[in-house]
Amino acid sequence: MGTSAIGSILIVDDSAAWRTCVRKILENQPELQIVAEACDGLQAVRRAAESQPDLVLLDIGMPVLNGLDAAEQIQQISPRSKIVFLTQENDPEIQSAALAAGAYGYVLKISAQSKLLITIAAVLRVGHRTP
Repeated sequence: MGTSAIGSILIVDDSAAWRTCVRKILENQPELQIVAEACDGLQAVRRAAESQPDLVLLDIGMPVLNGLDAAEQIQQISPRSKIVFLTQENDPEIQSAALAAGAYGYVLKISAQSKLLITIAAVLRVGHRTP
């Protein structure tokens, strides 16, 4: 990803095994720092408020608060955080809703190994949205 500044990341997924898998994909990237994890949308909102990450990797189908609703709340409490949905939801309507909710990217879990780092690099280079 180059020698850009460190990007802080919040990983959100209800599967602990999947969060571990994402950590393994990211761990060899010295410019990325995982600052927090969350197992549901409500916890994601709280962790985003605490850590104000540069990037939130967010699942859609989660308990307590789904990823789309969590994204809207995260944008209000941590407006500089960019959201990338990392999900198994391959439905075009859900993808459109995710992008309408302000997502900077959308990566299917099945493609994470090949596309996640590329997407993160591209998103972290994009200018921040204006509130």
